[in-house]
Amino acid sequence: MLDIKFIRENQDAVARSIEVKGVKLDLARLLALADQRSDLIITSEKLRAEKNTNSEEIQKAATQEGRTPIVERGKQIKEELRALEQELRAIEKEYDALMLLVPNIPSQDTPIAPDSSGNVEVARWGEAPSFSFAIKDHVELGTALDLIDLEAGVRTSGFRGYYLKNEAALMHVALQWHALHKLVAKGFTPMVPPTLVREFALVGSGHFPSFKEEIYQIANPSDIREETDMPEPLYLAGTSEPSLLAYHSGRTFEERDLPVRMCGISQCYRSEVGSYGKDTKGLFRLHEFVKVEQVIICKNDTQESNAFLEELRGVAEELLQDLKLAYRVIQICTGDMGAGKHKMYDIETWMPSRNDYCETHSDSNLTDWQARRLNMKYKTADGKKEYVHTLNNTAIASPRILIAILETYQQQDGSVIIPEVLRPYMGYKEMIKRI
Repeated sequence: MLDIKFIRENQDAVARSIEVKGVKLDLARLLALADQRSDLIITSEKLRAEKNTNSEEIQKAATQEGRTPIVERGKQIKEELRALEQELRAIEKEYDALMLLVPNIPSQDTPIAPDSSGNVEVARWGEAPSFSFAIKDHVELGTALDLIDLEAGVRTSGFRGYYLKNEAALMHVALQWHALHKLVAKGFTPMVPPTLVREFALVGSGHFPSFKEEIYQIANPSDIREETDMPEPLYLAGTSEPSLLAYHSGRTFEERDLPVRMCGISQCYRSEVGSYGKDTKGLFRLHEFVKVEQVIICKNDTQESNAFLEELRGVAEELLQDLKLAYRVIQICTGDMGAGKHKMYDIETWMPSRNDYCETHSDSNLTDWQARRLNMKYKTADGKKEYVHTLNNTAIASPRILIAILETYQQQDGSVIIPEVLRPYMGYKEMIKRI
């Protein structure tokens, strides 16, 4: 969310952002509603002041004859206020809905393009592996080595269901442990946040309203609440980002307490609406997975928050380098970055069976766009209150990353070498093989 004053004073920049991000928003309508809302609020305040004066005048009236017109005016004021408040509620409902759609202003170095074809590679690490034998994909490897059972997963969970078994299950957890240990050493507070979240958390993070169709809603929230609670929608979070941000919603930090670094480990759920027919085989596109997510909350300084963006990117790269997996860094263009993003990177890891780099990490700076939605501020050294900046990054997400590991480390005899960095978490076993 942007400040309405900023929107008014920077209409060209906001209109340009709406255009290049492909957001469906009538800026003229929003500004007209803002003016109407402002006028109604001013009129209402004047009427309330008159209402207070009217009450005092009734008390002061010396005779019934003198009191009658004052009382009649009081009744009139009451009716006018009721009508104004009803009109204001209708205006504010539409105004608030449109304000949630206003996109953040992209950074000056963000590529301008309508879709992912405009994303730009900015870095690359490692060499894509070459093989002297016909390689297997992760499904073939996982089946032969008794690591993955997709048939049983679909039978139990439905489309895109899966089981991880044996060393794949251990590696799945090992990846999370390795990421958490690294992040804690770097000053991140580890958290296991809720995956069932209320609507305000998803509005606050920006997943609502734009990506609502990708979020699972619980059908029976009243069944899992206390009897005294009013039923309200509950959702399964697609990442721990909304929960981590909501932890500090409504808070005013002291400047000296920033930055705040958090990392959350959680199960994640995504409906994958719009992906019909895409990546239906294997572990690439799933309805549930586990992710270690990073969030940083910092001062309202774009230069500083962009520096933290690079720090987060560095963590993800370091983890991939620990695993010795080839990857590239992509700077995301305006049409592919989402409404709230100011600057964004994806990291794509090499997957041999696809003969391509595929997205495994996402790193974003949202400046104060989320903070305004969640009312997260800090008090500066001179006592001024500012909205914080927020950033998020994928540290590791599994089982998608298992695709790259199994396929990159496969051997001609069908075995798979376990990356050295994961061996301490897996009983120092070096190889996955079956006799």
